[in-house]
Amino acid sequence: MNQPATRYQAHEHAAMQLAIAASAQALARGDMPFGATLMAPAGEVLLVATNNQNSEADCTGHAEMVLVRQAQQQLGLAALRGATVYASGEPCAMCCGAMFWAGIGRVVYAASSAQIGNALGGPSLPIRSTAVVAGAAPALTVEGPLLGEQADLILRQFNASQ
Repeated sequence: MNQPATRYQAHEHAAMQLAIAASAQALARGDMPFGATLMAPAGEVLLVATNNQNSEADCTGHAEMVLVRQAQQQLGLAALRGATVYASGEPCAMCCGAMFWAGIGRVVYAASSAQIGNALGGPSLPIRSTAVVAGAAPALTVEGPLLGEQADLILRQFNASQ
């Protein structure tokens, strides 16, 4: 489901700002421009991660995957249960699967898959994250965009740096 940005609270905007800032850090480091923030159900920011595909030579190093791995190692699997991930870009099928299996309850994205495709070009999986998790039990709610224009600015810097 796509939700308008007006429904989000200040702490959610702050969490997304952290994810977008992480995407800029990833880009500056030579990685794909994506970041993600993990927020506990009570609203506490637990962890922020960046894409590390190039810097770690890991084709699965999408920001959401890195976030799930680091959270499980540093905080334990219980910290992921029912948490929310704020992703600077709409998660791909791989990342949706990882978040589902980790027990994350909600994902909020900034830039949509269409924005990502327009900004970056290249390979893509033509399936929206809502379609990936449709019918999942327990449910994984996907919402967005939130601050999509800000995330899109970072994405567009990627092509300018190539």
